[in-house]
Amino acid sequence: MKSALCDRFGMDFPLFAFSHCRDVVAAVTNAGGMGVFGAVAMTPERLEEELCWIDAHVGGKPYGLDLLIPDKVMGKHEAFDDEGLLRAITESHKQFTAKILTDHGVDASGLEAGLREYLPVARNLHPSGAADALAVAFRHPIKLIANALGVPPANMLEFGRQHQVAVAALVGAKEHAIRQVQAGVDIIIAAGGEAGGHCGDVSTLVLIPEVVDAIRGYREVPVLAAGGIVTGRQMAACMAMGAAGAWTASVWLTTPEAETHPVVKEKMLAATSRDTVRSRCRTGKPSRQLSSAWTRAWEDPAAPKALPMPLQSMLSAPALAKVDKLALTGHAGAKALTTYWVGQGVGLMNEARPVRAVMQAFQEDFLRAYERLSDFVAE
Repeated sequence: MKSALCDRFGMDFPLFAFSHCRDVVAAVTNAGGMGVFGAVAMTPERLEEELCWIDAHVGGKPYGLDLLIPDKVMGKHEAFDDEGLLRAITESHKQFTAKILTDHGVDASGLEAGLREYLPVARNLHPSGAADALAVAFRHPIKLIANALGVPPANMLEFGRQHQVAVAALVGAKEHAIRQVQAGVDIIIAAGGEAGGHCGDVSTLVLIPEVVDAIRGYREVPVLAAGGIVTGRQMAACMAMGAAGAWTASVWLTTPEAETHPVVKEKMLAATSRDTVRSRCRTGKPSRQLSSAWTRAWEDPAAPKALPMPLQSMLSAPALAKVDKLALTGHAGAKALTTYWVGQGVGLMNEARPVRAVMQAFQEDFLRAYERLSDFVAE
């Protein structure tokens, strides 16, 4: 394609694919896009292993890394205090979580011990943990590093400049985009409210032109469209509004290469666009996920208010890990509770196809959309 981003990164098609699965990242990169590895849950040692694997499987083709370093997270401006975080999770929240499990026939024992297992993830959200991840990342030939939930920290921006790695930031509102451009990011990822995971409440159709117009007066910064994009025609529509390409995530969750739990994958393939919910129940911040008995329990008026990040993640992760393990046995209650992050585009994800087939479908659908628009232009 005739694309500044394709020229910059050596891609064939400006489609960026966020995934927690290294296989998806490598497959997208090898098919002409750019895979971006989600590393928020990785210890430095595990991250090193995963990036070495990706390096060995992409043959020098471009890939990126995505971190989650929030502007607002409990304890950000203090030394990381694991015991303090554990004490801050209230007994009433622990009891409510256990009740959700027992109400669905799931053994709730061991949840207290499970909280400690997820402290490394909490540390990754803290500046000290983020610094360790950055040290690992920039030992590898990444071409892009992205941050969500805030302006990238100064050391990420500086590392990016030193290593000639593009620094991207996800935003859900035009004022956030302006702040990111002023901070010095190289690429804006504008994620509409249809997106899976953390997202705002402005739709992609409105957000993309709003962000493109808002940052035009500052400097030339490409905007990637995100939020509910699972087809080439949606990508083409966003590029018609000024986007330079698309940032996707949900569409890869139903591929054979993805890490998605088998029961969740079945639910996604059967879901409609109305079967997702934007809730704080998983991380403490609004994130869109598959609606389930778990999300509905937290929406009940009797439910306690979600804890701030990272406490809610620490609370929910061990409980949902139990659920996922038991769901594999066919346990009905566990299957009802299973959920995962996914966008409203899930209603268009009705077939499990390999990554390369999804890439090809994107390109063919994009071209058909371009041809349809061309037919409307008088000669």
